[in-house]
Amino acid sequence: MAGKKKNPYAKYAFIGLLVALLACVSTGLVGMAKVFVSMKMFTLENTDGLNLALQISLGVLVLGIAAYAIMSPDSIRRFFTGRQARYGSNSLILALAVLGIIFVVNYIVFNNPKSWDLTEDKSNTLADETLQILATLPEKVTATAFYTASLDSSSADEILLKFKTNSNGKFDYSFVDPDTNPAAAREAGITGDGKILLQMGETKEIASFVSEEELARTMIRLISPEPRAVYFLQGHGEPSIETGGELSYSIAKSTMETKNYTVGTLNLLTDKTIPEDALAIIIAGPTKPLGTREVNLLKTYVDGGGSLIVMEDPRFFTEFGEAPDPLAEYLVTEWGISLNEDLIIDYSGVTQNALDAASLQYNTHPITQNLNQQYIVILPQARSISITTVSENVVATPLLNTSENSWGETSELVADQNPEFDETTDLPGPLTMAAAGENNTTSGRVVVVGNSLFATDQIFDAYGNGNLFINSVDWAAEQEDLLSIPARETTTRAFLPPTQGRFLFLIIMVVFVIPGMVVFAGVYSWFTRRKRG
Repeated sequence: MAGKKKNPYAKYAFIGLLVALLACVSTGLVGMAKVFVSMKMFTLENTDGLNLALQISLGVLVLGIAAYAIMSPDSIRRFFTGRQARYGSNSLILALAVLGIIFVVNYIVFNNPKSWDLTEDKSNTLADETLQILATLPEKVTATAFYTASLDSSSADEILLKFKTNSNGKFDYSFVDPDTNPAAAREAGITGDGKILLQMGETKEIASFVSEEELARTMIRLISPEPRAVYFLQGHGEPSIETGGELSYSIAKSTMETKNYTVGTLNLLTDKTIPEDALAIIIAGPTKPLGTREVNLLKTYVDGGGSLIVMEDPRFFTEFGEAPDPLAEYLVTEWGISLNEDLIIDYSGVTQNALDAASLQYNTHPITQNLNQQYIVILPQARSISITTVSENVVATPLLNTSENSWGETSELVADQNPEFDETTDLPGPLTMAAAGENNTTSGRVVVVGNSLFATDQIFDAYGNGNLFINSVDWAAEQEDLLSIPARETTTRAFLPPTQGRFLFLIIMVVFVIPGMVVFAGVYSWFTRRKRG
C-alpha cells in the first residue's frame, strides 16, 4: 500500500502559531491599556489609535490560527478527536459554564449599580441635605467641569460621581480641558481652572470649586433663581468694570454675572440713596478719599443689614495725600478694622518681587474655606490690616496672613530702593492682609482687603485671587447660608505595629505553615493517585 502523501507545509505551521501567540500578547496589552483608560488611571486625548490596534491584533490572531490550520490540518484534527480532547471536553464545558455565569452576573450588576458605604463615619456618603436636593430636582442637571491637565481632577470626579449615582438619572457630568477647548470655556463664561458649570434647562450657575457643599448650594441657586444685585462704587478714580484692560474689573464682573449676580455701578456723589436691592457694595481701588456724606450713607446702609467690600491700596499709590480718610475712620470706629499706613514687603520667596505679598496662612472662615497651598493669593503692593475689639456684637476675623519673612514698611521711598526692616518704625510679620467683620445685632457685614489689584483683569485668574474675590462677594451677599451641611466627624485610626511575638507568628504562618499545607496536599494527592495505579 502506498504511503500517505507527506504535507510539505507542515514544517512551517509553527510560524502561524508564533504569529497567533504574539497577536494574543498584543491583544492583551492593548486590552489592558483600554481598561486603564476607562478607569482613568491615565488619559489619552484620542483613543482611536487604541481601538485600531485592538482590531489589528485580533485580526492577526485569527489569521495566525487560520494559517496553522491550513498548513497542518492533521494537528487540528488530532486536537479535536484525540484522547486528550475527549478527556478535556468536560473541563471545557465547565469552564464555559463558569464564564457564562460570570458574564450574566456582571451584566446584571453593571446595569443595576449599587454601592454600600462600610466606613464607620460614612465618609463616602452624601449628606441627607444633599440627597434631598437631588431627590427634588425638577429636571435634569448637567455639570461641566473645566479642568486643565495640570490640575488634578480625581477628587472632583469622585464627588461628581456620587451626585450622579444618587440622582436617579437627573444629574450627569463631563470634563472639559479649557486649554484644548477654549471655545467651550468662553461660551460658558469660565475664566479660571477647576470651576463647574451647572445647567438646568436654560438656567446656568457656576460653582467656584468642587465640594459637596458648594455643588449643593449652586444647585439651590439653580432651582430657585432670584435677583442678586451688587454695586461697584464709582466717582473716586476707581477702575472701570465695563471696559477691558489689565487694571479693570471686567473679568470680576463677568464672573459674578455667570453666578447670576446683577452687577451695576453706584455714584453717591450724584445718587442720594442706595438701591434697596443692593446685597453688597464694592469699593475697589479708590484713588481719592470718599466724602463724609457718602460714608454716612454707607453706614446707614450697613446698619440696616447691608454689606461692604472695601479694597483700598496703600496711601503711597493713591492721590489721598495727607487728606483724611472717612471710610478708614468708619472701619476702625465701627468694626475695629484698621488699614495701616504701610506697604507690605514680603521676602518669603513665593514670588520674585518683594512687593507681591503672598498669603501662606489662612484663618477659618467661609471666605477662605477653599483656599489652601494650591490656591495661594498674591496681593501686589498691599497694605496690612490690624484688628481690635470695639463691641461684643461685632466679630472681626483675620482672613489672610503673610509669613514671618515680611514686614510693613512705613517709608514712602521703598518702591525705588532695597528696603530693610526698621524695628523702631516698621510693623513686623506675619501681617494680616484681609479681614471680615459681622455685626450680630444688625446683620451688617464688611470685608476689608489692603489691596485692589488682586481682583483686576491682570491677575484675577492667577493663583487663588479670583476665588478670594468671589468668596468675599458670596459671603457679603449672604449667599453662603443657602445650605448648611454639618461637618463630618472623621474617625481617626492609628496603625499599631505588631509585637515581636505576633510578628514571629506571622512569619511562621506565611513562610512555613501555609506553603507547607500546599506542599502536603500536593504530595498526598500524588501518593493517592500512584497507589490507585
